[in-house]
Amino acid sequence: MNLYSGPINHLIEELAALPGVGEKTAGRLAFYVINLPKERVERLANALTEAKERVHYCRECFTLTDDEICPVCANAKRDHQTVMVVENVRDLAAYEKTGRFEGVYHVLHGAISPMLGVGPADVKIKELVERIGHEDIEEVILATGSSLEGETTAMYISKLIKPLGVKVTRIASGVPVGGDLEYIDEVTLTRALEGRTEL
Repeated sequence: MNLYSGPINHLIEELAALPGVGEKTAGRLAFYVINLPKERVERLANALTEAKERVHYCRECFTLTDDEICPVCANAKRDHQTVMVVENVRDLAAYEKTGRFEGVYHVLHGAISPMLGVGPADVKIKELVERIGHEDIEEVILATGSSLEGETTAMYISKLIKPLGVKVTRIASGVPVGGDLEYIDEVTLTRALEGRTEL
């Protein structure tokens, strides 16, 4: 039996479909939104629509941006010869928060996972190889997660780009096995970066 009208149920269903949002949280969010002034709801709806329409991949590193090139890649003060490879935009944000990495990034948007049917062609590895081919890159830091998928991805990329004459390093194992980088404290991330080893 449905306790609520069609529009309320529809809103709850849409919110519950978001990652990390269960049915109870979706219900709370739905009632919160419904009780907001109309202008606030319109601002929220406009923000969602604008983000969807204007945000796309950075031409160089594939993070999300509303410009052709993201602020990190556009910054001439960054070390463009050192590229840190991360699985997703949240990992990039975690490293940026440390304020200790002065290079640029390459966002894979996933990790190789044969069990989930995700192969090398499904993440931005080809784009990384092309980038190395036409940019003056000296070091690639593999900062994929320490899960099986992250390790598999790091080893695959290492074997692919080492023959190109680029130094390939891996972040140290201060990051717990299976740990998501976005949830790890800044000190641990900094130590993992500083303690990286060459592959």
